[in-house]
Amino acid sequence: MKRKTIAASTLAALGLLGSAHAAGVSDDVVKIGVLTDLSGVYSDLAGNGSVIAARLAAAEMGGKVLGKPVEVVAADHQNKPDVAANLAREWFDQGKVDMITDFPTTSTALAVMEIARQKSKVTMPSAGVATSILGEKCSPLNAQWTTNTFALGAGTARALVQDGKKSWYFITADYTFGHSLEQDATEIIKASGGQVVGTSRHPFPGNDFSSFLLKAQASKADVIALANAGNDTVNAVKQANEFGITKKQIVAPLLTYISDVHSMGLAKAQGMYLTEAFYWDYDDASRAWAKKFYEQAKRMPTAAQAGVYSATLSYLKAIEAAGTDDAPAVMTKLREMTINDAVIRNGKLRADGALVHDMLLLQVKTPAQSKAPWDYYNVKAVLKGEDVFPKPSAACPLNKL
Repeated sequence: MKRKTIAASTLAALGLLGSAHAAGVSDDVVKIGVLTDLSGVYSDLAGNGSVIAARLAAAEMGGKVLGKPVEVVAADHQNKPDVAANLAREWFDQGKVDMITDFPTTSTALAVMEIARQKSKVTMPSAGVATSILGEKCSPLNAQWTTNTFALGAGTARALVQDGKKSWYFITADYTFGHSLEQDATEIIKASGGQVVGTSRHPFPGNDFSSFLLKAQASKADVIALANAGNDTVNAVKQANEFGITKKQIVAPLLTYISDVHSMGLAKAQGMYLTEAFYWDYDDASRAWAKKFYEQAKRMPTAAQAGVYSATLSYLKAIEAAGTDDAPAVMTKLREMTINDAVIRNGKLRADGALVHDMLLLQVKTPAQSKAPWDYYNVKAVLKGEDVFPKPSAACPLNKL
C-alpha cells in the first residue's frame, strides 16, 4: 500500500495523473500546432511539408474528433529555442492549441516540452531526435515519435562495421543534436568492434566543410561519419565528392532524409547506407499515403514529415478512444495502443516517451538502378525496434516508477 501511495504521488508530481478527466473536447476544438522551420536549413526536410502532413491526418479523421472540429496551425521557430518557447506559450495560453509536433532541432523541442508539461499539453517531436529528450528532461506528456539518434546510428554503424569498416572519423554539427548523434553512434561503433580515430565539430549551420573534410581524409579512417543534417549534410557530401574523398573512404551521413538525397543527386549519393523510419516506396500502404502527400507537396515526403502525419493521426485516435482531449488521459491511451499506419509499424510508446518501432536499413541506388523520380533506395533490411532503439535511461524518472 505504501509503495502504491508513493508511486501515485510521483505520477501526480510528474503530471501523469490529474483530477477527474473531463469528458469531451475542451474549448470545442482540437487544435494541432506544427512548430517547424519554414525558412531555414531544415525547411526542406520539415517545413511546409510537415504542415501538409498534419492536415492530411486531420482530413483522414474527417476533420473532426468526438464531434468537434480539428484545426492545424503552423509557425516558424527559426531553429531558436527562445522563439519556440514564446510561440508555444502564446499557442497554449491564447490559441487553444492542444498538441505541438515536428520540432526540427532538439533544442526547440526541449524548450517547449517543459512548458507543455506545466500547462498539461502534449508534445510529439518528429524531427527533434536527440536522445536527451528521453533522459533527465523526459516528460510524461511527450512522445518522440519518429526516431532518435541512437536508432539512426545503430542501423548504419553496425552494418558498416560488420562489413569491415572499423575506423571512423566524425564531422559533427556543434550543438545538441550533433553531439547526441556522435555520442550514440560512437557507443555502437565501439560495441561492434570498431574505433573512432578523430572528430571535427563545425558551426551550425555550416557552409564550408573543406578543412574538416581534409582532416578526415588525412586520418585515413575507413568511414567519415556526418553527424549533422539537412543542408549541412548535403553540402558536406557534395564537397567530399569534389575532393575525391568518396573514391577511397566511405562518407556515411547518419541522418539523411530523402530530400537530402534529392538535393545531392544519385551520382554523388549512390551506395550510401542510411537508416530511416520511413521510405515512401516501402509497401502499398506507404505508397498510397505518399501519393496523397505528393499531390499537394509535389515531392515525396521525408521521414520527418511522414512522422508528423503519424503522430497527428495517432493523437486524434487516442482522443477518440479516451473520450476526452485531457492530456494525461490521451497519453495513457497512446501508451496502450500499438501503432500501425502508413508510416510507423509495430510501434509501442514507452513511459519515457520513446516510440519503439521497426526501422529500415537503406542503400542509395545508382543512377542506372533508379527507374523514376524519387526511386532512390534499396531496402537492405527491416530492423526490429527492440534491436535498434536505446534501452530506457535511468536518468529519466519515469523509468523508475
